[in-house]
Amino acid sequence: MVDARGLPVRLLLTPGQASDKTTFPLLIEGLRLARHVVADRGFFARSIIERIEAEGASAHIPSQSNVRVRRVIDREIYRQRNLVERFFNKLKHFRRIATRFDKLARNYLAAITIAAARLWARDYESTT
Repeated sequence: MVDARGLPVRLLLTPGQASDKTTFPLLIEGLRLARHVVADRGFFARSIIERIEAEGASAHIPSQSNVRVRRVIDREIYRQRNLVERFFNKLKHFRRIATRFDKLARNYLAAITIAAARLWARDYESTT
């Protein structure tokens, strides 16, 4: 999960076969949601959308391809989802993460956490 500037807010490592829908409660636990929550099709579920709207935010999550009634989303807001993709791209600049050097999940998550901290530090670094 990233904020409006593309900086990581919450990191969660799951098995490769785990559905994104199952991780959503863990991702937002204890966080105050922004006015707009943008996610990809993997988070499309009635329960997720209802929970987002119950907390006073609007969900910008497109429908999955197998759904008959399609949700209408604001394309301008949905374009902000690229911040997540850019965050993943920035993580891959760290060789240890890109090559999946660490074989244990806890070590891999630790490396991602260190890389995320470096991205935060780089954002707050003084340029003068």
